[in-house]
Amino acid sequence: MTQPGTAHPRFAEALATLGLSDTEVRNFPEATRTAAEAAAAVGCGLDQIVKSLIFMADEAPFLVLMDGASRVDLARVRDALGGATVKRADADTVRTATGYAIGGVPPFGHATQMRVLADRGLLAHDTVWAAAGTPYTVFPLDPKTLIAHAGGILVDVREATSPDVK
Repeated sequence: MTQPGTAHPRFAEALATLGLSDTEVRNFPEATRTAAEAAAAVGCGLDQIVKSLIFMADEAPFLVLMDGASRVDLARVRDALGGATVKRADADTVRTATGYAIGGVPPFGHATQMRVLADRGLLAHDTVWAAAGTPYTVFPLDPKTLIAHAGGILVDVREATSPDVK
């Protein structure tokens, strides 16, 4: 059941700073920690969920915004970053860089400023849903606005899907 929610205080402050105070935040009694949980709670497609994923590039954290139905292709990320060494960040690094725990990382309002790559596939929707700083809260926004406020650079970093083998 959806209830009016309260975003994490840092994220609520980011919304206010960006002029998005009227953005709806939904709170759920069950966790929306994974893209599948969030899509089921919201009642939308998995590809309408925005995953905010932290990676390391040559030891500096950066954010990738990816739809919930897709996986990040590290080779494409390396190419987008000019050949940097890329790996997934561990939970401690995610919390230090963003100020949020995995499962609640929003697309903006982080503790530190990071480079942001946004997969172009997010633009396929009128509205996408992202974490609002906790594993129980999400918010909707049009993807262009979300990417702009995150300071994202549009790239193609989604894993290619292979055709079904019959």
